[in-house]
Amino acid sequence: MTWSRLTTTAGAPVADNQNSLSAGPRGPLLLQDWRLLEKLAHQNRERIPERVVHAKGWGAHGQFTVTHDISAYTCASLFSGVGKTTPLIARFSTVAGELGAADAERDVRGFALKFYTDEGNWDLVGNNTPVFFVRDPLKFPDFIRTQKRHPRTNLRSATAMWDFWSLTPESLHQVTILMSDRGLPQTPMHMNGYGSHTYRFWNAADECSWVKFHFKTRQGHKHFTNEEASYIVGQSRETYQEALFGAIEAGAFPRWTLFIQIMSEAQARACAFNPFDVTKVWPHADFPLIEVGEMELNRNADNYFAEIEQAAFSPSNFVPGIGASPDKMLQARIFSYADAHRYRLGTHYESLPVNRPRSPVRVYHKDGAMNFVGQQTGVVDAYYEPNSFGGPAESPEFREPPMPIEGDAAHWDQRGDDDYYSQPRALFALFDEGERARLFSNIAAAMAGVPTEIVERQLAHFDSVDPAYGSGVRAALKRD
Repeated sequence: MTWSRLTTTAGAPVADNQNSLSAGPRGPLLLQDWRLLEKLAHQNRERIPERVVHAKGWGAHGQFTVTHDISAYTCASLFSGVGKTTPLIARFSTVAGELGAADAERDVRGFALKFYTDEGNWDLVGNNTPVFFVRDPLKFPDFIRTQKRHPRTNLRSATAMWDFWSLTPESLHQVTILMSDRGLPQTPMHMNGYGSHTYRFWNAADECSWVKFHFKTRQGHKHFTNEEASYIVGQSRETYQEALFGAIEAGAFPRWTLFIQIMSEAQARACAFNPFDVTKVWPHADFPLIEVGEMELNRNADNYFAEIEQAAFSPSNFVPGIGASPDKMLQARIFSYADAHRYRLGTHYESLPVNRPRSPVRVYHKDGAMNFVGQQTGVVDAYYEPNSFGGPAESPEFREPPMPIEGDAAHWDQRGDDDYYSQPRALFALFDEGERARLFSNIAAAMAGVPTEIVERQLAHFDSVDPAYGSGVRAALKRD
C-alpha cells in the first residue's frame, strides 16, 4: 500500500508522504476545541438526581372533560361547566424501585396529575390505592428506607419491610391491598387512581366541605400473578412504558372516570373515625361516589426527559376552590414535594415548560440558579411586595375561607387512635376464596428469610383482622 492511493473526503489525492498526516490524526487536541469541550461537559451533566421515591415512571399528555355539575361543592374553574376541558399531564410510577427497576414489580403505583387550568396548575399527587401505610409524616422517611437497599448488603430487605409493618399496625390496610391482586396491575391503564388524602372544597358562597378523589379505570382491572410478572420481567423490564406508549400511539386512548366523595364539616365532626387519617377510607354506603368527568390520555411526550422526567408534581399546587385538610401526611407533603423538586431540578423548576402554568404567572420569585424567565411580576420595579408600582397582589376572591381547626397540634397519638383492624377486616371480607388464596401466597413469598419473631408479630395482626387471615398465611408459609 502506498500513501498515494489515499484521497481526502473531497476526492483530491493526498501527498505521497506520511508527514502530510501530522496536521490531522497525529496532532494534539487543544482546550480551544470548544465544540468538543462543550459536548463533553454537557454529557457529564445529562443526568439529574433521580426521585428518591417514585423514581421509575411513565407518563403522557391528555385532557379532562367535565360531565356533571359539581358547582354546589366547589368554585374551581376547571369544574365550572359541563363540557369544559382542561389539558393535563399524567405520570404513573412505582414507589420503591430505582430509575432502572423493572416495571412489573409488586409495589404501590403512583398516580400523579397536573391540570393546566385557567387559574393556574392544580396537582393531584396520589396512588393506585385509596390509603397509605402510615398516617404520621414523621414515619414516612423510615418507611421508605425499609423499601430501599440495605446499607450493608445493598439488597432489598424483606426483614426491614416486615419489621416496620409489624411495628406499625396502621399499615395493615395498605399491606392487605398491596399483597392482594391489586398489588400487581398489568399496565398503568388497568388500575384506578386516588387522591388518597382528604382535601377541601369551597363553593362561590364560601360553603366548605371535605372531598376525596377517585379515578376509576375505564379499561377494567387487570392484574398479574407473581409468576406471570416474573415471566414478563424476563422478557422485558419496560412493560408499562411499552403498553402505555404503544396504546396511545395506536389511538387506543386510555380513559378514567373521576368520582368524588363529599363529607360536610358537620359530618366530619360526628364521624366515628378520623376522616383525615390516610390509612382509612370513607365507606361508600355513607359517602357515595359522585360522578364528575372523564380523563383521557391521548398524546405521548415528544421528549421523555423534558416532559416526563422533568415533570414536577406537588400537593402545594392548588387553585381557588380546592385546598388542603388537617391530614398530617398531606400537610407534610405540601412542603416536602416542592422542596424535593427544588433540590432535584433547581430553584426555578416551575418555570420549565412542562411545569409552567398555561395561565398568566405573576410571582415575586427572584434570582437563583436557572432563572430564565426573569421576575414574573410584569412590572420592572415591582420586585418586592407590597409595592407602589402596580405589582400583583392576591385578589380577595382568590382567598381560601378560614379552615376550622380542632384538637391539639401534635404528632399522632397512637395510643388514642388504635383502630387498626376494622377496615382491613371489611376489605378481607370482600375477597372471594381465590383472592384470599393469592393474598396468602403473596404474603408467604414476601416473608421468605424474615426472622421468626417478626413473622409471628405480623401474624398476630392478621389474626386480629380475621382468624382466617392469620391461619391462611400460616398454611401458605408451611407450603413454602
